Amino acid sequence: MNMGKLYVVPTPIGNLEDITYRAIRILKEVDFILAEDTRTSGILLKHFEIKKTMFSHHKFNEHKTIENVVNKIKGGENAALISDAGTPGISDPGFLIVRECVQNDIEVECLPGATALVPALVCSGLPSDRFCFEGFLPQKKGRMTRLKTLAKESRTMIFYESPYRLLKTLTQFVEYFGSERQVSVSRELSKLYEETIRGKLADVIEHFKQKEPRGEIVIILKGIDD
Repeated sequence: MNMGKLYVVPTPIGNLEDITYRAIRILKEVDFILAEDTRTSGILLKHFEIKKTMFSHHKFNEHKTIENVVNKIKGGENAALISDAGTPGISDPGFLIVRECVQNDIEVECLPGATALVPALVCSGLPSDRFCFEGFLPQKKGRMTRLKTLAKESRTMIFYESPYRLLKTLTQFVEYFGSERQVSVSRELSKLYEETIRGKLADVIEHFKQKEPRGEIVIILKGIDD
């Protein structure tokens, strides 16, 4: 029996129109879908009239479920991996199952599609020819060490952050990068209330002190001048 295949399928980060025709086709054709949150993904699948068996696959259970998933694919079933929003593996579960499939000679195909970091970077107005993606900073252990290292980074830096920690993070940026450093904060990308605030760290902090941040957030921070 031929082995199946793992498809890594990006899903919209907000606007449902951002899913591709190909992604919809793959989700309809596979034998089962691995979803970060089956309730969230269930809404997406229902919208596009996709009726497939879903299995929960998230950071709290992925170590336990990988062997079973790999065996299913080895047995000839095709699987699709999706996250709540965006591309799996980018600050979302995905790396472990992809690595395991690669090590078992299972074909992995990642579809191009929605991700928050690219539109945030492009519309920031900051240099986009060279950049580094940092995702979510460590919340406790290693956070200050990471920031100290990044203080010497010349490339544009990309971070993900929750609205509840945004002001704390921007204030720490001032400590390590200086209040004059240029920053761009994008929130609710692709959604109705999409907004990007650009300027010096000090000014952007003042903005969000006056207006409480909401929604998913991407921070684009200019690197140190060479």
